[in-house]
Amino acid sequence: MGGRKRGRGGNGTVASQQGPQKPRGANGRALREPAIFAKANGSTSEPPPEKLTLAQARRGTPANRPVRVYADGIFDLFHSGHARALMQAKNLFPNTHLIVGVCSDELTHKYKGYTVMTEDERYDALRHCRYVDEVVRDAPWTLSPEFLRDHEIDFVAHDDIPYTSAGSEDVYKHIKEAGMFVATQRTEGISTSDLITRIVRDYDVYARRNLQRGYTARELNVGFINDKKYRLQNQVDKMKETVRTVEERSKQLVYRVEEKSVDLLHKWEEKSREFIGSFLELFGPDGAWNAIQERSGRMLQALSPYSSPRGSPSSSPTRRRSLSPQSPTSSSSPPPSSISTPSSPTSRRKKKGGASSRAAGAGTDLRPTLQHGGQSGKLYS
Repeated sequence: MGGRKRGRGGNGTVASQQGPQKPRGANGRALREPAIFAKANGSTSEPPPEKLTLAQARRGTPANRPVRVYADGIFDLFHSGHARALMQAKNLFPNTHLIVGVCSDELTHKYKGYTVMTEDERYDALRHCRYVDEVVRDAPWTLSPEFLRDHEIDFVAHDDIPYTSAGSEDVYKHIKEAGMFVATQRTEGISTSDLITRIVRDYDVYARRNLQRGYTARELNVGFINDKKYRLQNQVDKMKETVRTVEERSKQLVYRVEEKSVDLLHKWEEKSREFIGSFLELFGPDGAWNAIQERSGRMLQALSPYSSPRGSPSSSPTRRRSLSPQSPTSSSSPPPSSISTPSSPTSRRKKKGGASSRAAGAGTDLRPTLQHGGQSGKLYS
């Protein structure tokens, strides 16, 4: 089979897929329980079933007589390439009972090499494949007629590439000559050897991974220097991851702040427009404030008393400002009364008395004037 003596599996191309697969076995146990282990002495059905030809098997067989197809291999690190090969073998005929032989650790280490999984792990992995009906433990490296007879095998499924091993150019040559060989297609791109190559190529990565997960350097067979180096690299990676996380969070924070700032600016712009509109409505030319002022002015005019008209006589007597004796006009121009009418003796005496009194008053006022000097002093000197 694709997993037995080949390191590589296939390209995902299935040779023959004939619709949905029926449950394996008579009781439909395939999808509910793991496959059974074959007995050491083979099948015990009596009488032995008649030999089937390839044409008879492809036409279909009765339900109580499925076509018994055998596929063998190592199946180390069981993967999808193995599963695809077994699926092809299961779908070779309409009614198929698939028997899978798994070689032991002793034969595998002798003819192929060391395995990652033990034989018991490989047996159990095959039991839980949905296409497998029966598992043969410690299967032979080369199929003998006795083995084929004991297990009542009708056909052997494997890829058609000749496989050289155990001193033979093709270990399936006698099976092909007997007309019991049915070819399957290989799955390229995945195999046990490929998986091991990936691990060896990235050994440091996986060693650091397991150290980080709690495995000891002794368990990983890692020296003291490499142990310290891997642990230091793990710390550096943690720091890088922390920095990357902080950077991402900072970017998210900045982005959120920018979004909120833009929203705030939009809201502020909207509110400012509303405020300006309200201000204009209140204090504009046609605003409510002017209407309130006009109404208040009208109310004040209605409540205040009417003012007196212009040109009306004043209610209070007004005083005419007396001319100062220092004024040149008062000293040079005579009073109009003396010019208009001739004076009588009586009026002259009154005038003389008034003149003397004025002279007395003028004498008292001359002192500060004379002290200051100037034109006024010259007039009265």
